[in-house]
Amino acid sequence: MAEDTAANAALIERFYGAFARRDHEAMASCYAPYARFSDPVFQDLNGDEVRAMWRMLCERAIDLELSHSGVRAEGDRGSAHWDADYTFTATSRRVHNEIVADFRFRDGLIAEHRDEFDLWRWARQALGPVGVLLGWSPPVQSRIRGQARENLDRFIAGESEPGSGPTPAA
Repeated sequence: MAEDTAANAALIERFYGAFARRDHEAMASCYAPYARFSDPVFQDLNGDEVRAMWRMLCERAIDLELSHSGVRAEGDRGSAHWDADYTFTATSRRVHNEIVADFRFRDGLIAEHRDEFDLWRWARQALGPVGVLLGWSPPVQSRIRGQARENLDRFIAGESEPGSGPTPAA
């Protein structure tokens, strides 16, 4: 059990180190093939969708700065805090997002990953006045989720076509 705990903490460290370098392949290697991911924007992703999301985010990031802290692991569960600073390309606005991550491990890999952050706080930064006034509302949050899903679906479709690269950031 102590070995699993240390290995799982090291896996979290490896994941965030790779993310800070925008190394989506190293991030993907931390996940089980059947992994699940969810956060306030990208909800209920499975397997290849999880890996595609990180690839899209890493490839489209222009000025991402990432830090992590508070890595904890015990048995088959773990957690960490991470901060991301970047320019949201759709509006060219700077965002500082504070995230709490919870993990569940199986067979030495991440089987479940859930990130929590304040979507209204994110919307206020990323969307400006619209986010300040309406970012708390279910219709605006639903639109944010829908646009993110469309972007991911287009990215995945572009990956599967021979000779095509990632689609431009929305």
